Amino acid sequence: MISTFVQHELKAFWRSKNTGKNMAIRIVMAILILYLLLNVLVIAFFMDKIIDKAMPDEDMIPAFCSILLYYYLFDLLMRLQLQELPTLRVQPYLTLPVKRNTLVGYLSFTAILSVFNLWPLILFTPFALKIIAHENGAGVAAVFILAVAALTVFNNYLALYIKRKSNLNGWIFLAAAAALILISTADFSWHLYSIRKASGFLFGHLLAQPAFVVLPILLGAVMYYLNFLYLKGNLYLEELGSRKASAYKSSTEIPLLGYFGHIGDLVANEIKLILRNKRPRSSLVMSLLFMFYGLIFYTNPAYQNSPAIKLLPAILMTGIFIINYGQFMFSWQGGHFDGILVSKVTIRDFFKAKYLLFSLVSTLVFILTIPYVYYGWHILFIHFIMYLWNMGVNATIVLFFANRNYRRIDLSKGASFNWEGVGATQLLLALPLMLGPYLIYWPLSFFKHPDVALIILGLTGLLFILTRSFWIKQLEKDFITKRYTIAEGFRAK
Repeated sequence: MISTFVQHELKAFWRSKNTGKNMAIRIVMAILILYLLLNVLVIAFFMDKIIDKAMPDEDMIPAFCSILLYYYLFDLLMRLQLQELPTLRVQPYLTLPVKRNTLVGYLSFTAILSVFNLWPLILFTPFALKIIAHENGAGVAAVFILAVAALTVFNNYLALYIKRKSNLNGWIFLAAAAALILISTADFSWHLYSIRKASGFLFGHLLAQPAFVVLPILLGAVMYYLNFLYLKGNLYLEELGSRKASAYKSSTEIPLLGYFGHIGDLVANEIKLILRNKRPRSSLVMSLLFMFYGLIFYTNPAYQNSPAIKLLPAILMTGIFIINYGQFMFSWQGGHFDGILVSKVTIRDFFKAKYLLFSLVSTLVFILTIPYVYYGWHILFIHFIMYLWNMGVNATIVLFFANRNYRRIDLSKGASFNWEGVGATQLLLALPLMLGPYLIYWPLSFFKHPDVALIILGLTGLLFILTRSFWIKQLEKDFITKRYTIAEGFRAK
């Protein structure tokens, strides 16, 4: 039966009207993946020398064992962002004499065929054959490779399980991403525990007692079985639909947004769109990840006496959602844009809802980055200035450029290596967003007035916020002149 499924998928691919385009994309992706795997292979063969230079005072094998858990945490984070869910059009088979276990088994099996599952084997197998086999014997090296494969299977099915659950409730994805961030922060920043020591202990015991390989094998098997049960239980569309309906509240039941009336309803619908679809959801996840961007700058002594450098992390941390999500303002609704044009929702309300969404997310991110005051009150001051700038100036610039984006985005597609909707407009947008604050800051900073420059930046952002109704009118007029061009662009698939 598996061969039948494969034949059907091949026929569906070749008979598709976009076969040529899909083939070109697959060829480019195959070349890129092959290049990445070759780089991983080079790193694998020089792993022992890299570890020796990075940790010269430690024994080779214990030092290697101590970094493995870090890899699997990073691997899980990348899978949540980039790994695609294996799919099969199961509806036609449900009315045929095909066992449900066969369908689910095929979906579960194809999940193994991911390039992510090759990376750890290519990366760690040469080290096991060169070093572990030489020190502990070929049998122990084989057990180690088996454990690596089992943990890879565990990560594979754990990521798929989280992403499938997230399709019903988007908060699960955010909770999983937040959990990974907290686990890393508790180790690197708060020093509550040491993942490195735990990794060295676990894999060190595995090399000393190869029978412990049963544990990672058991973890991989349990995760596979959980995915199998989940897929089997949600194979019927009516069951999946009923659960999805119960997982989301209506917009009027969101207390905070209820105070904004009709505009709040539009924002609530936008939040549902973000949480239910992979690509817009990645914009929100990126905003959370960028909260840690300041650790790169504020912990580096070279940047301590350079306020100009500190503007960049402040802009990105408090405004990355506005930049990354807002530039595709109409593209997210490209599939039903014609309906928006003829609906009772006015474009002015649409712009107001976007401004409100930007304000809510930026305010939340600003509050979450307040702990950076640990590195000085001046940093918190810069964050607040850039928070005002992003909500006032950058939000308006982003919406202005969004009126010039005529490329639709298919929300059903994943976020990884997806350049749909990206054009020259998005590339040009980075210039005013990143350089705008510096055009005010650098001249005054040159005359030894950096704080005055920051105050002017903050007042400019505040002025744009206070005159937001004026800018909304201008954006509405601009949209009216371009609405048919935007609609025509969205209709072209």
